[in-house]
Amino acid sequence: MRADGVTPWGTLVFEVMSQQTPLVRVAPVWLRWMRLWPAPADLADAPTADVLVEWSTLGYPSRALRLQQCATRIRDAHGGAVPTDHAQLLDLPGVGGYTAAALASFQFHQRIAVLDVNIRRVASRVFDGIELPASSAPTKAERERAEAVLPEDGHECAAWNLALMEFGALVCTQRSPDCPACPIRERCRWAGRGYPRAAKRPRTQQWRGTDRQARGRVLAALRAAHSTAPRGRAGISRAEALRAATLPGAEEGQAQRALASLIADRLVAYDEASSRITLP
Repeated sequence: MRADGVTPWGTLVFEVMSQQTPLVRVAPVWLRWMRLWPAPADLADAPTADVLVEWSTLGYPSRALRLQQCATRIRDAHGGAVPTDHAQLLDLPGVGGYTAAALASFQFHQRIAVLDVNIRRVASRVFDGIELPASSAPTKAERERAEAVLPEDGHECAAWNLALMEFGALVCTQRSPDCPACPIRERCRWAGRGYPRAAKRPRTQQWRGTDRQARGRVLAALRAAHSTAPRGRAGISRAEALRAATLPGAEEGQAQRALASLIADRLVAYDEASSRITLP
């Protein structure tokens, strides 16, 4: 969340939650997390099972584990306060280049370029004359170009980054850009070239029938079990977990593979003696 009054910790959590997840789904979960764990120490001290339950259906639940690891690092190494130094931000678990830059700009008003998918798309069209960025991750050339046009003042820089981000999200969109409404259309090289389409377009990640769906069904079953017996940690049997992971028409072995990956990722715990699966 980038609104006034939101703490650096709140912004960090919001940015991690927003990775690969629509904001309309993030907002209610983020608000609940901020009520439960308003400071890093609160999340660090929380039972991991509760953290995964409150992650709900945001997807990619390993992010929840990394956020708790991040909170623990902030509590233990930074006195409970999100560090302001960019290098220290990058050293936090689960914090990559975009999240570190967003914190440095929006919270600490440092002169730094924020390169999310929207800003990168705008820059590719305006400066390079191509519909979409040529690489999946920001290049050194992109960063240098973005930094070259930044305002000198940190507060103005934050406003610049946010304006570009919103412009890409609302006007210069990926699939249906509103070019007639674009105030810089006359300077846009992509427009000048006649709006050529990208040869390769990003594919929407499939979910139905995948191991991700199977894993999600196991976690949903465990969240339901946890809500009825939060202190007993009863969990579910291994057989129940495999049934939950079995999708209609699934390939042989998918359920076992999905469950094994959840155990390997430490998103669930398996007790061989009782053959029970629980949240960690």
